[in-house]
Formats: sequence, structure tokens, C-alpha cells
Amino acid sequence: MKRLVVAALWCCLLCCLSFAVPVSARQGTLLVAFGTSVGDARSSIDAVVAEYKAQGKGPVLLAFTSDIIRRKLAAAGESVPSVAVALKELAAQGVDEVTVQSLHIAPAEEYSQLERMIVRHVTKNPGVFKSVKVGYPLLVSERDLDTVVSVVLASLPERRKGDAVVLMGHGNDRGPGDLTLAAAAAAFHKADPLVWLASVEGANSFDRVLPQLKAAGVKRVWLQPFMLVAGDHACNDLAGPEADSWASRVRAAGMTPVPHLVGLGQLEGVRQVFLEHSRHAVIDLARPGKAE
Repeated sequence: MKRLVVAALWCCLLCCLSFAVPVSARQGTLLVAFGTSVGDARSSIDAVVAEYKAQGKGPVLLAFTSDIIRRKLAAAGESVPSVAVALKELAAQGVDEVTVQSLHIAPAEEYSQLERMIVRHVTKNPGVFKSVKVGYPLLVSERDLDTVVSVVLASLPERRKGDAVVLMGHGNDRGPGDLTLAAAAAAFHKADPLVWLASVEGANSFDRVLPQLKAAGVKRVWLQPFMLVAGDHACNDLAGPEADSWASRVRAAGMTPVPHLVGLGQLEGVRQVFLEHSRHAVIDLARPGKAE
């Protein structure tokens, strides 16, 4: 009789525990970049993916937002999914809580486009995910900027006295990205008066920086991308042989250009900023208006 009572108590306890402890949701991460079709540039993105996989927190998938780049890769036999396709794949793997991490530099048009993509997907597929939280891009706070400036400056090669550095951001004239890069340019120049940041698009163009290099009497200029990858812009617009590349214009102005083609994704400190943004993602696009 005593054994029956003990067995009954154990059954009650197990039942209570089963009700008290809900089945945990399966988590997954979707990393989203604009993309690149330059093979050597993929190492920057691959380093970020590897960093996330090392966290051991469920499946990690990569998506590119650029239709053109995905088509180029597909023609070469490589498949990188769109955001919508990657979300479907995560759902197929049983994931119901997703963190979508933007690998963009600034909260500009590409980031806004990513948010719209996610909202469209969850609207068309209600109830598939319990939550879809989005991590901010690289630079959204003063703390982010201070960290990234320190990390990038520490990544530069050893310079001779008087060597300048020009960083190339992408930039655009839509959304707040232009203002973000202007703040970054000011922060770099304050930290080191011989470091400038200019952008391919937007107001902070290289046209503004070149006269300042001349006025400073600079003889040698290191050229480094301020982008996730050292891709097409870095290889051509920054360091290419064309007459209008930044390297050619530096040379034409009587200075020596020294390209240093390292994408931001290759820098450990930058990857840690992305990870921190993922950990603190609170805006849930599967439940508009709610944050945890």
C-alpha cells in the first residue's frame, strides 16, 4: 500500500511539472546582408555566419536582399536564398522564434527594405512564427560608433608618420544613412586627424576629402572599405585601375595610394556588435506594437 501511495505521489509530481514547464520554443537566426558576388569578399560574411553558429543557439541561415547578386550567384552554381525563402526554410526546420540580424552598416534604405520584407512575409503567413525579432544594423548608438571606431583603427596596418587613411562607406541619399555616415566620419577624424571617411553615394563624397588630403601635405594614403565586405566597390571604386577610382585620383594628386581591402565582417569587434544587437533585439514584427 505504501508503495502505491509513493507511486501515486510521483505521478502527481510529474504531471505538475509537465504543466508547470512549457515546451521551449525552437530558436533560429537569419543573417541578412545586401550580398556580394565577389568570391574573395565572402570571407567577411562567412566569418559572421561562423561567429553566430559558434553560439550554438539553433539553426543559422544567411540571406541576401539583392536580386541581382542572387541571380549572378545562381548562374555560377551557388544558391543564396532571399529573405522570404530563408524564413520558409527556418519554419520547415521547426523554428518558431526567429531573430533576423541585419548585417547592414546603418539604418538606411536597405534596412528599412528588410523590415518591409519581414512584415510582408509574416502578414502572408500568420501564425507560422511566435516571434520574429529584428536586430539593428551596426551603427545605431554612440556606444556602437565608439566601439567600431576603436576596432577599425586598431585593424589598420602600421603606418609611417604622416600616413593618412581614407575609409570608403557606401552611403545613399535616401533615409537616415547619410547622417549616420556623417557622424562616423566626424568620429574617425576626431579620433585620428589623419583618418577620413567618405562614401560612394550621398553627401559625404570623396570630392570633399581629396582637398583636405592635399592641404594636410599627405604623401601616402591607406585606402580601406568601411563596408561589411571588400566587394565590388572596394575592388573597383576604391582600389581599381580606372581613372575615377579613389586610388587613381590619389595618385593623380601626387600621393601614393595603398589599398588595404578588409571587410568589416572580418573584424572580431565588429562581429561582437552584431551579436550584441541580436541579443537585445526587442521589436517583434510578428506581433506589431509589442516589445519585450
